[in-house]
Amino acid sequence: MEKKDYIKIGNATDLADPKERRLYRWLEMLPGILSWGTLVGVVFLSWAWPVGAAFFIIAFDLYWLLKTMFLSMHLRSSYGAIQKIMKINWLEELKKNNGKYDLKWEEVYHLVVLPMYKEGYELVSDSFDSLLSTNYPKDKMIVVLAVEEKGGKPAAEVAKKITAKYSDKFFKFLVTHHPADIEGELKGKGSNETWAGRRVKEEVIDKLNIPYENILVSVLDVDTVVYEEYFSRLTYVFLETPDRVFCSFQPVPIFNNNIWSAPSFSRVVAQSGTFWHMMQQERPERLATFSSHSMNFKTIVEMDFWSIKNVSEDSRIFWQSLLFYDGRYRVIPLYYPVSMDANLAKNWWRTAVNVYKQQRRWGWGAENVPYVLFGFLNNKKISLRTKVFWAFNHVEGFWSWGTNALILFMLGWLPLFLGGHDFNVSVLSYNLPQITRIIMTAAMVGVVSSGIYGAMSLPPRPQKYGSHRYIFMVLQWILMPVTIIVFGALPGLEAQTRLMFGKYMGFWVTPKLRQPKS
Repeated sequence: MEKKDYIKIGNATDLADPKERRLYRWLEMLPGILSWGTLVGVVFLSWAWPVGAAFFIIAFDLYWLLKTMFLSMHLRSSYGAIQKIMKINWLEELKKNNGKYDLKWEEVYHLVVLPMYKEGYELVSDSFDSLLSTNYPKDKMIVVLAVEEKGGKPAAEVAKKITAKYSDKFFKFLVTHHPADIEGELKGKGSNETWAGRRVKEEVIDKLNIPYENILVSVLDVDTVVYEEYFSRLTYVFLETPDRVFCSFQPVPIFNNNIWSAPSFSRVVAQSGTFWHMMQQERPERLATFSSHSMNFKTIVEMDFWSIKNVSEDSRIFWQSLLFYDGRYRVIPLYYPVSMDANLAKNWWRTAVNVYKQQRRWGWGAENVPYVLFGFLNNKKISLRTKVFWAFNHVEGFWSWGTNALILFMLGWLPLFLGGHDFNVSVLSYNLPQITRIIMTAAMVGVVSSGIYGAMSLPPRPQKYGSHRYIFMVLQWILMPVTIIVFGALPGLEAQTRLMFGKYMGFWVTPKLRQPKS
């Protein structure tokens, strides 16, 4: 294959060479094989060698305890850093430091792309209002509403209303309509972004001769609400970063636009996701792009824009960049939030289904495991150390997603049930539940931390809810053992299983619903 053609692979079927296709299929099977192999192995060992299984479970519980303590410290540190950074006027910092960099801050343009499907006018309008409320000069902002043609007449009407209200509020405003019938595309966010990116390049940026390296492109989910200092903070970090062209910039997604209205299980899932991304800001060496993020326009043009063939485009763009630039690419944490929606539907059951489907779509990020490993095999310029680091962390991440909660909360008792008479009369059999109970009780520090930071991170309470609702916002965390299995391990494991059997998923758009604010 031609040099670096592999960065545009969607799945194994895109490969013409039979050997490469077989290799890629095997790599697609790897996450599922590892996860299912672990779960089946625990069950088998509990029957064939219960002593070994018991020691494995105790060791695993200890590992989980240490991991929980480690991540809790990162959560505390990240939360403190975010609170400190949000108190700073970053536009004033830019003005004070002007002349320090090789590029003046006034020369930095922000291209904001908001992909839209069938979202309502009020939701989209809230996002545009938040753009207007930022303190970054609007004459340096190019805003694109990227509409899916398959959204039909309702989407076109929303775009028309948005154009009427906001088209004259920014330096340039553009509405693009992504056709629904382009051959070779997976219908989803990545193909929509690519269509929008090419249109704005041809119709605005190239005509005005704006240097690509002066443009930061931010792809924001259409429910994203940005805070006042967001673009100023982003610009500051961009200018401060060496080799800024080879970096993406990641804010903290906080799923709290409608958090007061969402059911308890949806709140736990949403806030757990927020806390995970807060902790990841403290581990930038492991950080990949997720959902709303930013990168240099020069970079995206050199790579011929986003992938048009995969579901997890928001993380794929990082792996694509890492391969394209021979390992010379990284993600810079902003320690600054953007606000998004928690899952909320018209009833409890529909919300639960949507939470599961959203987590399954995120779990489909396992499609990047074969992509990355195949790319590493083809790219001889990336150092072995870089390959080993990312390969291990990426594979381990999805293995943990699909297995850890099930081992902790469901399989830990199996030696007692499958171990037979000889094991059940042993001292180890008697002590196993006592030891695991002690370890898991100690690990509750993670649940307590979540409850505390969850309450501290809440937006102002709508008037229609009484103050007693704060109590439920704390007590909801007793649901964590259930949510981490039902809305964590199971959808993650299903995604890996689908990938293992070549049952490729399409892009599922999470429905957005908000109740009245008052």
